[in-house]
Amino acid sequence: MYHFVLPPDGLNHRQVDELFRPQAEHFLRRGYQVSLVPDSAFQDGSTLRQIPQGATVIYRGWMVRPDEYTRFETAVSNAGATLLTNSNAYVLTHHLPNWYSVLSEFTPETISIRSADDLKARLEKLDWEAYFLKDFVKSLKVGGGSIVRTNEEADRWVSEMLNYRDELEGGICIRRVESYMTDSECRFFVLNGVPYAPDDRSIPTPVAIAAQRIASPFFTVDIAYTTTGLCRIVELGDGQVSDLVGWTATRFAEIWPTDAHPASET
Repeated sequence: MYHFVLPPDGLNHRQVDELFRPQAEHFLRRGYQVSLVPDSAFQDGSTLRQIPQGATVIYRGWMVRPDEYTRFETAVSNAGATLLTNSNAYVLTHHLPNWYSVLSEFTPETISIRSADDLKARLEKLDWEAYFLKDFVKSLKVGGGSIVRTNEEADRWVSEMLNYRDELEGGICIRRVESYMTDSECRFFVLNGVPYAPDDRSIPTPVAIAAQRIASPFFTVDIAYTTTGLCRIVELGDGQVSDLVGWTATRFAEIWPTDAHPASET
């Protein structure tokens, strides 16, 4: 029995956050149970009392750090339930260095470092024409962006990342810049080893291979096509905290098998 937990609305803690409400409605229509997850589950592992014992729990909500997810796993376990995606599987797709070696032939060359203090020396050693910088989770989509060419621009990137995100989660990934066709990026969800597209398009080979190789029950694969027509993996992510980029809530609900259990909402 799948049970979905979603974040509460900031103004009304008795209902699902507005961003995730369409998903919750579709889950309920398909016969699944839905409840709310308070911040305390991520902060101190407080038991989630609305989860039925024996349920398999899927979180749909905001991105959380690995230590927060581990406390959430404890909260679910204390309720007598089990997460579909355990903590090891979560960090496998949430942090780029963990999945990079498994799919390195399908994604830009990447070097990972733990400290910003080592960044300039590594850039000088690599001597690439340009570098795409991100921490282990996110890139910089504001300010000067994530592509840098000089050490001065790298300093700017670190400063802006700390300004906008307060931290560099895990460390820094230095990615070789590749040229992609405009508007060619697409997100695929993988559920229990089966890849799903947002529409009737076919599943690209790198996505199908990722579905076979990545030891996580629920994750996303973002692909884009280079200007020479090559399909490349630009990102993996945990499926629970990935946005529905290019997807409708209706299509997303369809990838979950119909459940005959009665629906309820807390």
